[in-house]
Amino acid sequence: MSLRNSSFLLILLLVLLSAAHSQAQAQGQAQAQVTPSPSPTPKPDDQERVRVFTEEVRLAVAATDAGGHYDALEVDDVMVLEDGEQQQIRSVQHLPANVLLLVDVGNQLGLKDTNTSKAVAMRVVTSLAEGNRIAVMQFATRPELLQSWTTDKTAIAKVLRSKLISGKTSRLPDALAAAAQLFQDTPAGTRHLVLITDGVSEPGGKITTVKALRELNSAQVNVHVLSYTLLARLALSGRNKIVKGGDGVQRDANPATNPVANGDPTLPPGATRTPSFKIYSIDTDVAMRRKRKEYERATQDSEILLGEIAKESGGQMFLPASAEDLLGQADQVSRDIGSQYVITYRPKRPLAEARPGEYRKVEVASRRVGLYLRSRRGYVVPDAR
Repeated sequence: MSLRNSSFLLILLLVLLSAAHSQAQAQGQAQAQVTPSPSPTPKPDDQERVRVFTEEVRLAVAATDAGGHYDALEVDDVMVLEDGEQQQIRSVQHLPANVLLLVDVGNQLGLKDTNTSKAVAMRVVTSLAEGNRIAVMQFATRPELLQSWTTDKTAIAKVLRSKLISGKTSRLPDALAAAAQLFQDTPAGTRHLVLITDGVSEPGGKITTVKALRELNSAQVNVHVLSYTLLARLALSGRNKIVKGGDGVQRDANPATNPVANGDPTLPPGATRTPSFKIYSIDTDVAMRRKRKEYERATQDSEILLGEIAKESGGQMFLPASAEDLLGQADQVSRDIGSQYVITYRPKRPLAEARPGEYRKVEVASRRVGLYLRSRRGYVVPDAR
């Protein structure tokens, strides 16, 4: 499946999710559904001990002021609408996060540097506050879990230094599905995926893009994308130049001593019979040039796909133009994750009344002037577990 088709499939997926929700309201069918939600606690160790099933929805929410700085959040500051109906908020808490670093190590054209990706992932880890749980997964043709959930940053650093290895091609849908599965045993509202990738995916995977996105949405994961797409295109534009050297204009090598161009009245002043020649460097590898052009177009499509994934989930996408920008934006991702709150509410229309795979639209609005909120656009009601 091409990336151009994938971007349209994402839009199709969102339409299908909304259609499924409308059908559920019209038919009024009921099937027992519950969402796992743990008892709130600021201690990360308790995340693994307490697991109760309730009729609750949890949303990760980023709160900023007019200047873009992160702001404190209280219950009275927020209004939550689900499918247009206002909900009763039960709590607003600041809880430890579960952060999965998903690193794309496929590198078919040499435009994603694994050492740079290591450094970026390490910056995310270093900037995260203590007490958050972190896991590491890499993917090329298949996803591979390198480190399961831990609060030990030293262990994460060791994994990033020694186990992150370059591959050839990437299959993003398989990796997203594997990430969604890994989050199943973590508390809702604390799930954050940091995706370091160009989004360009080769066909032949085990799962379709639509199915992977549905599973990711059902897991209610906030996705933060550090994208290689712009950086890669800028690198390609430098490689694809085919004209180098002089501009071909004839100039006198010493116009001060030869103001009339060797006494030749047929030449304009300052010109000479010895030109500055153009030097052509032609890439004769037609197949490689074609491959680079295809990759460039694929990165444009992947930006649409990755951007929609981030917006739908309540995360952000960053488009650095240099390796230095990429490292700086890794710090921003960590600050964003560490500043988010978890809003809990019990839906007025019980989750038990939802059809399998039903999509519910969510809007989070500010009740305070100068407060700006960002959260996911909606969620797929998960299967009972």
